[in-house]
This record gives sequence, structure tokens and C-alpha cells, in this order.
Amino acid sequence: MNFSRKLIAIIMCLVPLFVLLILFNYSFFGLPNQSTNQRAKTFPVLITVFYEALCPDSKYFLSKQMLPAFKLAASIMDVKLVPYGKATTSLSDGNLSFECQHGPTECQANVYHACAVDIIKDPLVRLEVISCMIRDNRFPQTAMRKCAKQYNFRNIYLIQKCFDSGHGLELLKLNGELTHALRPAITFIPTVTIDGSQRRQASILKDVLSEVCKVVGDTNKYRSICKKQ
Repeated sequence: MNFSRKLIAIIMCLVPLFVLLILFNYSFFGLPNQSTNQRAKTFPVLITVFYEALCPDSKYFLSKQMLPAFKLAASIMDVKLVPYGKATTSLSDGNLSFECQHGPTECQANVYHACAVDIIKDPLVRLEVISCMIRDNRFPQTAMRKCAKQYNFRNIYLIQKCFDSGHGLELLKLNGELTHALRPAITFIPTVTIDGSQRRQASILKDVLSEVCKVVGDTNKYRSICKKQ
């Protein structure tokens, strides 16, 4: 009986210590807490562009804002491209289909964009090819081939294989899920988030680099880029 009481006493003494160790791990090893949820100052800013392939505003933003900004400040930003826009996804008898705001050609172009985004690993080449494609997507396959060649991406067959195999449809479906999950919900295309936030959309669409510079950490590397703004 005495042994049982001693064991209970030991356990009761160890429980607070165990709780303290858990709290310590949360703070020290980077698990979620108030301080670690803040973006690390040395990390690139994540820019996510929700767009669609035949949208004039998407074309303007990618070619006149996003690409030039990335060329100036690639070291402080990561760019994620999500072609889908105001499309809808349907699944019938295991077959995926889409309806797009600007018709079937846009759906086809969105799939080519999704495949190019997935296949092209170099971030600058990816953005260059996508910006080139969106300038003239009335013939999506032709645009893809022309733009991939223009920017010396040689594995064009991989993009075409993605499109032909049905993998592109799966990619577009995933893009749709990302788009529909965005909160607040999308009302305008393109919608651009900076580190997951939709703040100041009008300002982002007008001058994305200036908006990035407002949220980066105050380091010499960032100042050398942002002081030009």
C-alpha cells in the first residue's frame, strides 16, 4: 500500500515536469506559438497568383507586374502560380470536366498552364514561359510550344504528356480546390496573396514589388532591393 502511494506521489511530481517539457519543445523547436507563427525575416515572401489563362487582367498582371518584379527581386520572393480562376469542376462516372469563365479554350489553356507550372522547375523560366503563353492563349498548344522554345525549355514533350495523360486535369482540379478554399472567397481574377494574405489587393495588382517590400524583414539584403522602390 505504501509503495502504491509513493508511486502515485512520484507520478504527480513528474506530470508538471512533463508539461513544462512539452511547452519548451513548442518554443525551442519551432512548433506553433505566437512568436514562431510570424514570418521569419530571412525567408522569401510567398506570392500566390490565382489567375485564368484568357483573362486580360491576369495577362496584364503576370506580364507587366509579376515577371518584372521577379526579375528585380527573385532573392526575396517565391512565386506560386494557380491557373483556374472562376472555373467550376465536375466529376461524373470518374471523369473530370471543367467549365471556365471564357469558354472551353480557356479550360484547355488552363490545363497547359497547370502542366507547365508543374513540369518547369526553374522559377524564372517557369514565370517567363507562363507570361509568354498568357499573351496569346487562343491556341493553347501552339502557345505552349512556342513559349517553351523561346525560353529554351527543352522538355516540351513532358508538358504535352502531362496534358494528354489526364494528369493535367488532376492538377487543374487541385488548383480549383486551392482557389475555392481561399478566404475571403475570390471575387476578382487575378487575386494575389502575399504570405497568404489578400490585403491591399488594388495596391498589389498595381505595384506588387512595393507591397512585397512592405512586409519583408529589415535586413541589408532586402533594403538593397527595396530602396529602389
